[in-house]
Amino acid sequence: MITMQYATEIVDERGHGVTARLAVRDVSKYFGGVHALKGVSLEVDAGEVLGLVGDNGAGKSTLLKILAGASQPSEGVIQLDGEVVEFASPRAAKEAGISTVYQDLALTSQGDVVSNFFLGREIISDSWLGRKFGWLNTKAMAQHTRKELERLGTRIPNVRLATRELSGGQRQALAIARAAAWTSKVLLLDEPTSALGVRQQAEVLDLIKRVRDEGIAVIFISHQMQDVMSVCDRAVVLRLGSVVKTLQKDELTSENLVGYITGAKFEAEFAPEGGK
Repeated sequence: MITMQYATEIVDERGHGVTARLAVRDVSKYFGGVHALKGVSLEVDAGEVLGLVGDNGAGKSTLLKILAGASQPSEGVIQLDGEVVEFASPRAAKEAGISTVYQDLALTSQGDVVSNFFLGREIISDSWLGRKFGWLNTKAMAQHTRKELERLGTRIPNVRLATRELSGGQRQALAIARAAAWTSKVLLLDEPTSALGVRQQAEVLDLIKRVRDEGIAVIFISHQMQDVMSVCDRAVVLRLGSVVKTLQKDELTSENLVGYITGAKFEAEFAPEGGK
């Protein structure tokens, strides 16, 4: 279930009078006495990659689950294209145009590329027998899978291969391409380059850029600072459940990212002059 209400145009932190594709406004989340998120606000535009970085326990996963519809905020609102939305479930978020790729990828190792690409969205044969017995139109599914993978530049030579036969980078690319193909607005990525080799990381990052160029807003969670600097247009730093800094593209350096994540930069900025 999705509920919406009108929200006025926003002026973002860059001073642009635009309606963001996805905006988080003063979102907090409580788990009993634990304050996991504390008035978090951020936004991402269509055709932009927003990095979301922070140490373990900073609140990244909690925020991702809220945006994906797996959890609801205790306070605050989510806006999608200028309208306040409430996602009662992950299905509701998907129906609104938000797809999520978690670290486990949600791929079946026995199934081939096609069956994983269409998981839960299978095409039934239009023959009367197909409709009667639920036979799949595997030819149409394979054609569509090849077309979408080619459109996104995903290098998987044989769509009939079982996913267990794919490399780690190919499995990650398949999961991202599947999510991108079935979403129209926002793609949420949780550590998409973790446990990959250098070449595979580069291929996944190139795929993310192509998804961005399709006009999809991307939120990219990563501990890999080099990847954040490579693919992100901006980055939001979470620390202990709060946003401590939003870094623009020209501010995305290892020194800034690590400094704000650890708190060293934040503490230095507010230290008394001449003091330590």
